[in-house]
Amino acid sequence: MSDVIAVIDYGMGNLRSVAKALAHVAPKMRVSVTADPATIKSADRVVFPGQGAARDCMRNLRRANLESVVADAFANKPFLGICMGLQVLFEVSDENNGVDCLAVIPGSVKRFERDPARPDMKIPHMGWNQVHHNTQHPLWNNIADGAHFYFVHSYYVVPTDPVWREGTTPYLEHFTSVVARENAFATQFHPEKSAADGLQLLANFTQWVPG
Repeated sequence: MSDVIAVIDYGMGNLRSVAKALAHVAPKMRVSVTADPATIKSADRVVFPGQGAARDCMRNLRRANLESVVADAFANKPFLGICMGLQVLFEVSDENNGVDCLAVIPGSVKRFERDPARPDMKIPHMGWNQVHHNTQHPLWNNIADGAHFYFVHSYYVVPTDPVWREGTTPYLEHFTSVVARENAFATQFHPEKSAADGLQLLANFTQWVPG
């Protein structure tokens, strides 16, 4: 029986493009877009995408009874968070006047501050930008350090412990654009929108055996 990749559906994000990209890079695996806790718990790998506002994200997760399901997948399975699926892993977000999040990673989510001396640096940070690797993580296989990925966001994560900083990106400052731990990897950029390097990262995820 083929491995199952669960793409968590909590009503936010372009799930179709994520699922389509995963199916493209792993045609022998079954990609299930689902809000069913049992399906997510039984899946071999879990992808947690998202876009929009932190308050809406957390409200939808609570309504679907998925908070503990996401936390359990983050702790125990090969796990990939994308965009809002990175931010709400932290303790609190400054968005919407403060939002309590899943708190599976120590730290917070801050808004970019405009720099009057750099009017070209607009908020939201939108478009292609570089990601610099902090380690030789398996998900970077066949992806050059400094490769470009596609971003759309006004907030960025600030881990309490720098050991979480798997990748950084220059924009107003060098912010954390990727976090990682033993079995979990999460990106601020959208790999499904990031051409060949994004597909390579997704392919690496589908083959990743955390050790």
